[in-house]
Amino acid sequence: MDAEARIKQAALGAGFELCGIASLAAPPARLDALVPWLEKGLHGSMAWMERQASKRLDPTKIMPGAKSLICVGLVYNTDHPYSTDVFPMDGRTQTRNAGNQDQAWISRYAWGEDYHRVMERKLEALRKALQPLHPGATFRAYADTGPISEKAWAAQAGLGWQGKHTNVINQDLGSWFFLGELLTDLELQPDAPAKDLCGSCTRCIDACPTQALTSYHLDATRCLSYLSIEVKGDLPPHLGSALGANVYGCDICQDVCPWNRGRMLAQEPAFEPRPGLVAPSLEDLAGMDDDDFNLRFQQSAMRRTKAAGLRRNIQAARPRTEPS
Repeated sequence: MDAEARIKQAALGAGFELCGIASLAAPPARLDALVPWLEKGLHGSMAWMERQASKRLDPTKIMPGAKSLICVGLVYNTDHPYSTDVFPMDGRTQTRNAGNQDQAWISRYAWGEDYHRVMERKLEALRKALQPLHPGATFRAYADTGPISEKAWAAQAGLGWQGKHTNVINQDLGSWFFLGELLTDLELQPDAPAKDLCGSCTRCIDACPTQALTSYHLDATRCLSYLSIEVKGDLPPHLGSALGANVYGCDICQDVCPWNRGRMLAQEPAFEPRPGLVAPSLEDLAGMDDDDFNLRFQQSAMRRTKAAGLRRNIQAARPRTEPS
């Protein structure tokens, strides 16, 4: 078995469903769009993206001497409804009815344990499995924790293609998977990038409530995930009303994607939803004070928005029975 095959076998043993390899000598073409995207201000208040641009363009500035990137994917989908099942789409708006007036939506990636923690454990298990096979090699792990353009590199490593919603889609698994990487100074044979199979489909673009998507392009400043999680203080008046039921993140572009019809489910128990997080009661969430929030969302990705941010989103999500 060659080195690349051993690495992929070890990744499966660590619990990942996907593994591919990219050579840092052949950067993804999609990285060419990063600087123009930043110059247009489409990253909004995420200033760290601009500060770290040079590292995002060249991972050897993160780890001098690195030659390859081992990219992995971990499925997080669970056997529960999509947001578009609970709140059906009416054009670009998710509709409420008598049965779901008091319900909210939390993005499915945040239902279980914080994915950073889960990915870090599995990446460390992978590193420990690989180190004895390559005693002199260096491995450095990342999972949304460093300046790596994860989606572009995952596509370069053959895990899938970046769809029109900019998420990575795997032909067999869809797009419900987290990405992680091991930077290494091993010179490995890279995998071929996956073929783009979006075709003429524009369902994600057509369904986006704020028109944040154009083909293969995201304006983060209009994205409901950005608005509900990254924006601090008041929401932009012209966009805040578009949150609908989405009090943390947004799943719409993935919910409507035809590649997510075949629903492979996570094998990782940590991603099973905590009680009360699948289409939760707005009033239940609204009744939390800061202490309740901190207790309920221990070791949860939802801590990023803080209690004040969640309260703001809940206020925006509450159905209005009178003109605003």
